[in-house]
Amino acid sequence: MSSRAERVPVGARPWVENAPPRRGVPRLHARELWTYRELALILAQKDLKVRYKQTVFGVAWALLQPLIGVVIFTIFFGRLAHLPTNGIPYPVFAYAGLTIWLYASTAVTTAAQSLVDNRDLVTKVYFPRLLAPLAAVVPGLVDYAASLAVIAVLLAVYGVAPGLALALLPLLVASAMLVAAGLGMLLAAVNVKYRDVRHALPFLLQVWLFGSPVVYSASIVHGGWRYAFAANPMVTVIEGARWSLARGPAPGAPSLVSLLVVVGLLAAGFLYFRRVEREFADVI
Repeated sequence: MSSRAERVPVGARPWVENAPPRRGVPRLHARELWTYRELALILAQKDLKVRYKQTVFGVAWALLQPLIGVVIFTIFFGRLAHLPTNGIPYPVFAYAGLTIWLYASTAVTTAAQSLVDNRDLVTKVYFPRLLAPLAAVVPGLVDYAASLAVIAVLLAVYGVAPGLALALLPLLVASAMLVAAGLGMLLAAVNVKYRDVRHALPFLLQVWLFGSPVVYSASIVHGGWRYAFAANPMVTVIEGARWSLARGPAPGAPSLVSLLVVVGLLAAGFLYFRRVEREFADVI
């Protein structure tokens, strides 16, 4: 016996449109995102495979890049400039900050390109578009996890023992993910229409690098300027990573400013993404 759906003429069946709401306050639709979680995993796996495809060193690049950077920073900023490190050996100081910075910057770059790189999927298949930039912040965690093995060696070599704050490292990594997600959503939406993002982003990330306490300590900033400096959310993330891994100074009151900025980034990225989401398939 044929089903009821089969007996209904095709022309008489209702048309169902999957699309973001036209009006009202944008909603997250967390249940829908959870329903498509396997697609997010596929997108993350695809990015991870493409990143090291046809490379000689493969995932070892996740270790080589920060190591080379640390050697250069140690020579110029540690040995020659004698920048303060709050008692932490400079290679440990630089590596702990650089690895979490590289995770965030790589995640932002990948998220900004996530919709454009999946153009065919965006134009032909319905799925929650937020999945693309959100999934893009996941693959870099593999690189960061690999880098922790190197920092463990550095801690042993220089005789630095982490304290109880090591248990808070996952929270700091989650903070870096939120920073990358907020910026990633915003830049991914802008990049759909204005491809200038791809050209401007490397320069902006370089500026952001030197505006973050990667090669120097945030302790060189004094007074009320500490709060202005903390408007860069990576300040608290980087200093927090050093506190967790190498017994650096604990983040103080200015970290509340960083927290507010992270919340603002997430809200701005989400609201703008939802606002222009309906246009993605037409202009991408």
